[in-house]
Amino acid sequence: MQILKYFMLLLIFISSTFIGKCISKKYAYRLEELEEIKNILNVFKSKIKFTYEPIPEIFNEIANKTKANIGEIFRNAKENMTILSAGEAWEQAVKTSETNLTKEDIHVLLMLSKMLGQTDVEGQISQIEVTR
Repeated sequence: MQILKYFMLLLIFISSTFIGKCISKKYAYRLEELEEIKNILNVFKSKIKFTYEPIPEIFNEIANKTKANIGEIFRNAKENMTILSAGEAWEQAVKTSETNLTKEDIHVLLMLSKMLGQTDVEGQISQIEVTR
């Protein structure tokens, strides 16, 4: 009977450790994605400000240079822009992509869609800075 109790305690300890490691990895991935988004928004801001490239071209370039989860957002947004406006395409891409971001992070990214492609360069740059 005593052996069964120790075995159950060991099983609980191992499973709790495994669950804790999984949760901590999710937070670590979230931090990496947030840092990547911050860097990408800097690139996006400078491309809009200095090159005057169209948004789909900028999104395509960013998607090709970034990691899978965040690059997927930009890739989907670029593909969605064939039938939707830039803001709607961004909103749909953020909502449908699978990332480790929290609801609050996604809400902040969705705020970018309000002015994306609808205002002048300065308005878009200011919205990117607010999002960043």
